[in-house]
Amino acid sequence: MAFDEKLAAVEEQWTEVDHFFSDSLIAPDSVLESALESSHTAGLPAIAVSPNQGKLLEILAQILDARSILEIGTLGGYSTIWLARGMRPGGRLITLEADATHAEVARGNIARAGLQTVVEVRLGNALETLPQISAEDRDPFDLIFIDADKKNIPAYFEWALKLSRPGSIIVVDNVVRKGAVIDSGCDDPDIQGIRRFIEMLGRNANAGGTVIQTVGIKGYDGFAIVRVLPADKPRRA
Repeated sequence: MAFDEKLAAVEEQWTEVDHFFSDSLIAPDSVLESALESSHTAGLPAIAVSPNQGKLLEILAQILDARSILEIGTLGGYSTIWLARGMRPGGRLITLEADATHAEVARGNIARAGLQTVVEVRLGNALETLPQISAEDRDPFDLIFIDADKKNIPAYFEWALKLSRPGSIIVVDNVVRKGAVIDSGCDDPDIQGIRRFIEMLGRNANAGGTVIQTVGIKGYDGFAIVRVLPADKPRRA
């Protein structure tokens, strides 16, 4: 069997296994399915988190008993719905989206999910809206999910640290890029952005994290999960 055929067979198996877990563990949900369908109809790229990843985000919000969540990169609001469902009653979620069409689709999906009173979609470049959020003198966010353009991940991460508190969790999606992250000579700005973020995380004494590689319906990728530490209790070397 040729290499391409072997790879195709492996990727097919990843997809089947992913579907097995999501079909077995996640009940059918017309709201989430509608969010994906409306995003597809509107021509949004098919890059939303997988159902299994969405469930993980919901569980993280529940574990943290999150009252305040920030999402950088809304797309069609699929991950937003998962996150918002995991918040405690009375919680608030702010999600940032640079594309007006994406934001419009997301608002519709969020409204159909009955979450329009707890989720705020802010339109604009995140590097412009993040300073505005900081200036609002709000309480720190319990959970921050970064799923936006990868070249700016280092800047998003810096803002996430400023807007969080000790004990907050920061999740950064799509950091493996089919393994391309290890290519130091790659001139792709997204790869270089991820590499800079990993270097920043590795040097930061007040944030500890790891990266989980994943395979499934989205192919080979992975996410970073970071815990913000108290300033007087830096991570162990």
